[in-house]
Amino acid sequence: MRMNINPCLGVVDWGIGGLGLVQALDRAAPGLPVLYWSDAGATPYGRMRAEELAGRLTAVVDALAERGATEVVLACNAASTVVGRLCAAAIPVEGIIEYGVASVPEELTGQVGVVGGRRTIAAGHYRRGLARRGRVVLSRVAQPLSAHIEAGRTGSPEFRTDLAKILAPLRRVDALVLACTHYPAASRWFAAALPHALLIDPAERLAATIAGRYPHTRGSGKLGTRVYFTTGDPEAMRRGAARAWGTTLTAKAVQP
Repeated sequence: MRMNINPCLGVVDWGIGGLGLVQALDRAAPGLPVLYWSDAGATPYGRMRAEELAGRLTAVVDALAERGATEVVLACNAASTVVGRLCAAAIPVEGIIEYGVASVPEELTGQVGVVGGRRTIAAGHYRRGLARRGRVVLSRVAQPLSAHIEAGRTGSPEFRTDLAKILAPLRRVDALVLACTHYPAASRWFAAALPHALLIDPAERLAATIAGRYPHTRGSGKLGTRVYFTTGDPEAMRRGAARAWGTTLTAKAVQP
């Protein structure tokens, strides 16, 4: 992807999971301006048909381009399952799944677990991308966890009960890919449940790659602009961001 002399990164997620990527960018490329689009007013991405999801994402990307974004990353694994269908978007778009796959050490054998939403797991991108000789890939749908995190129930009895059920078949994994950008907000609970597993957050590798494209944004000493849009309820986004990530933000209501 070519470097723009006046870059501005668009970040798209259905909810507030992608704020973890923004925090990683605050560390890796603090000077890079970011436009964040939470599409919570739309049908959850995991429930849309592939064609509908691709159309919705194209409209969102185009709306971000109109607002100054020069490239967009899909900080949502469900959205990233259709990134190959977004060729008609106004600006370059990439997904997060390839970074999750690349984050698993090539030499790692044994059992690798993947937890994500229903669409992410069913699409099979992780299963196919991680397949290696001597490696077993175990995938689990962890759908309830993102709802717990959005609602601020991380660490609650309900959350811990659901987490234990989801992770029970993965108790012997050597690595666990958090294939939903919400899950790193609950990383301490994953680590406690699987103390011997390497936890992998794809957003960290994605942020490092973006920083490598824009080296002048790394040591600027000044945080680039962070503008937050939502098609849902701005106040609900503010509360969810504070609960899950400890982030204080003001979101602007918008439609693509």
